[in-house]
Amino acid sequence: MARTVRFLKESQKEFQKVFSGLCRTWSSWQAWSDFVELSAISISNALDHDSPDRMKREERYLQVFNSYPPSEQSIFSKLLYITAEALEANPDQDFLGEMFMGMELSNHWKGQFFTPYNVCRMIGEMQLNDAETLVEKRGWFGIQDPCCGAGALLIAARNVLSRAHIGHTCALFVAQDIDYTAGLMCYIQLSLLGCAGYVVIADSILHPLTGPSSLLPIFQPEHDVWFMPMFYDQTWQHRILWAQMELLLGSLRKEPAEGGQDGPQAAQTPSPAPVPAAEEPPLVVGAGGQLSLF
Repeated sequence: MARTVRFLKESQKEFQKVFSGLCRTWSSWQAWSDFVELSAISISNALDHDSPDRMKREERYLQVFNSYPPSEQSIFSKLLYITAEALEANPDQDFLGEMFMGMELSNHWKGQFFTPYNVCRMIGEMQLNDAETLVEKRGWFGIQDPCCGAGALLIAARNVLSRAHIGHTCALFVAQDIDYTAGLMCYIQLSLLGCAGYVVIADSILHPLTGPSSLLPIFQPEHDVWFMPMFYDQTWQHRILWAQMELLLGSLRKEPAEGGQDGPQAAQTPSPAPVPAAEEPPLVVGAGGQLSLF
């Protein structure tokens, strides 16, 4: 049975009431993890048509969804609707994180304790005080959190930027977490809030996310990657294409001349000037700690 909690917000009370309908025959933890997974898959598969994981996720969706009786299946869409409505009414909150902690669903064995949102907002205000300068420099910048949990820090960052009138085309959100359910909670909330970027489920210490840039990450087999819908916006897709072209041209210009460095052509023809390094630094998630900018 779901634990009875006295929430202060009406949206939280409504969520708790609807969610309790799943806990008659299922444990609250199982019902929660299924809700989060089904919601994340429904968001991801709506736009991520080319992902190699699409069919696997679709099969997983049907497997979980069909394990519930028809009378309970509609509850999942209602919970996602309540979540979306709550974040639309008040984006300045960690809705799923607060529900998760309020219903005591945290996994103490993994040391999960989500940072209170007010603290995250304070950190966001301090870390993003020069966001406008970064945007003026190259048109956009990245924000990373290698231990994202439900995404409270990144949500707070999104809201700091929103108050500064910096939109979704100016900030790339990169998140990683070892816990599958927590990482998907972050993915759901950032997606519903219109952020662009991706969430990676993997150990950020053993399998950190790296690459020549945040637009061109190198995904490892251990990485379970979830792209946010706004990452498919034309602005970001054009930036990815441009980053790929720069990387390709840079590698071509750095190749030695035909015949090798000791050949006659190398002696007579000077090597072409290397392509200037891109302003964006290489991606190393976790190198700058939580909520670091790049």
